[in-house]
Formats: sequence, C-alpha cells, structure tokens
Amino acid sequence: MNDLLEQVLQGQIRAIARLITQVENSPAAAEQAIQALYPHTGNAHVVGLTGSPGAGKSTVVNALVKTLRQQEVRVGIIAVDPTSPFTGGALLGDRVRMRDLSGDPGVYIRSMASRGSLGGLARATASVIKVLDAAGFDYVLVETVGAGQAEVEIANAAHTTVVIEAPGMGDEIQSIKAGILEIADILVVNKADRPGADRTVRSLKMMLHLGPVGGTRQSGRISSPAAANPNGSASDGWNIPVLETVATEEKGMDALAEMLVKHMAHLRQSGEWLKREKERSWREVEMLLQQSFMSQFQASVPQDMRDTLLTAVAERKVDPYTAVHQLLEKTESKRKG
Repeated sequence: MNDLLEQVLQGQIRAIARLITQVENSPAAAEQAIQALYPHTGNAHVVGLTGSPGAGKSTVVNALVKTLRQQEVRVGIIAVDPTSPFTGGALLGDRVRMRDLSGDPGVYIRSMASRGSLGGLARATASVIKVLDAAGFDYVLVETVGAGQAEVEIANAAHTTVVIEAPGMGDEIQSIKAGILEIADILVVNKADRPGADRTVRSLKMMLHLGPVGGTRQSGRISSPAAANPNGSASDGWNIPVLETVATEEKGMDALAEMLVKHMAHLRQSGEWLKREKERSWREVEMLLQQSFMSQFQASVPQDMRDTLLTAVAERKVDPYTAVHQLLEKTESKRKG
C-alpha cells in the first residue's frame, strides 16, 4: 500500500486506478488511503455537473475538458452511472461519449456505479475525489447519475455545482420547482440551438430573480442585501449566470471554463470556500460516524435477535421506538461487557 500511495502522489495513472478500485471495494483500504493522502489534498477545483437525463451532461463534460486541456491543466473525471435495482449491474456508458479524451495523458476518466446510493453519487465518490486531488489533478469533474430534482448531494462534494438544463425538458413551472436548481452555482442551457432554448433561458432567469426585492443569491439561496453585506450592499453575493452551450459543437465552452475560474476566485475572496469546506467536512464526518455506528451495532446485536425484534414490530407487538431502545440497550451492554 505504501508503494502504491507513493506512486499515486507521483501521478502515475495505473497506480491511481488500482488505488481507486481498492477504495471502492474495501472500507479499510479507503481509510488507510485517505489518512495518508489527506495532507496532500485541497488543491483541486472540484466541479459537479448534474441535471436531468438527456440534458447532455456527458457531452458537456467531454467538450469542457477539451477546452480546459488547452490551458494545460490536468483533469480527472468521475462519471457516476446508476446501478440496476434488479440485476445489481451498471452500464458504465458515460465514457462512450468521452471517447475523444482517450489517450490524453492529462485526463483520467473513472466510471463508478451508484451501488444503490441516493442523491446521484456513489458512496465512495468523496474518497475518489481526494485520490485524484492528491494525485495532482487541477480539476476534478464529477458527473452525477442524472436522477432528477432530488439529486442534490453533489453540492456537498463540489466547490462549484453546474446544473445543466435543455430545451423541451419541461415548462416554466418545472424550472422553478425547488430542488436541483437550488444548488446551482452556474446554470447551463445545453442544446441551445434547439427550438425553445430562449424560453428555457428566460424561465431560468425568472427563477433566479424570485425572492426579496434587491436580494442576491448566495450558495443557491436568496438572501437580503443586508445579509449579504453588513453595509447593505449585495455586491458580495454570487450572481448565478445562465450560460448557453451547444456541447456537440463545443460552443459556449470557453465561457463556461472562464466562469469556473471566476466562481473559484469568488469563493476564495468572499470566504465562502472555507465555509463550504467546513459544511462538506461535517457531512462527511457525519456519514462516516453513521457507518461506524452501524458496523458496531451489527457486531453487537446477533442477527437472530434483530430478526425476532423486527418480526415483533411487523406483528404490532412492539412499536419501532421501543425496538430501537432495546437494540441500543443491547449495544451498550455489549460495549460495557
């Protein structure tokens, strides 16, 4: 493992692939790897790209990376694909649309199956981001499953969240529903050469102007000018842009790449970067705590006791709260014993 970690820090692609496989498949390997690599992280700009299926996320990623590579930066891509709830398999098809990037030594693509995780990401996504960060990639792009309005976990993992829409995906009401649009730092209307693109752009801009008069949007939320700045100015807020792209023709990619740089500069200058890092770190620690508690619980309470108690709950002999108390008491007694 030590030799593998050293090779990852040197940016060796094969070592990166091997370590990510271990991180995905073994919680113990993930813990050892992240403990060793963590001091070397914090340099990559993590960009999340999400949106409804069919909006063109993979095509946008492909075109954006080609534009970023012209700036001689290294780019890591994590493409999360859905896992079938019936077969347990996943068609890792995102990389099919990114074949233009194959053979580029400055680009690394990793497909991941969601493995039943909700929110558009796989459980190991956060750890894989850190591996690519420590390996020296300047950008880490995370493309989510594309699950719809509830797919908001990417906002907890990325510095900049790009929400991709397309004409014909719904009416104006669809655009202003709470959920996925609320996490956007940058809104992109892809397939802007199609009929109805202007209407989609207008509805998105209308959504951005809802709320208090003179308000500004910070971290996907509308706040009053006073909240944005003690002097009553909204200048410190990030004005969420609505960009138009035609990814198949690589149109609008320069503007998108430039906006990513501007957003990172805003995060650094406003102090929002540290705030987001604290929030992201707490969510990650909270998730690890939950996993650790569940592991301790499963080790402390025999399977037959769990089955017996669940049967009692199902038969309405014991209520769920009482069942939880009994399980916790068993866990506590096991720990003390």
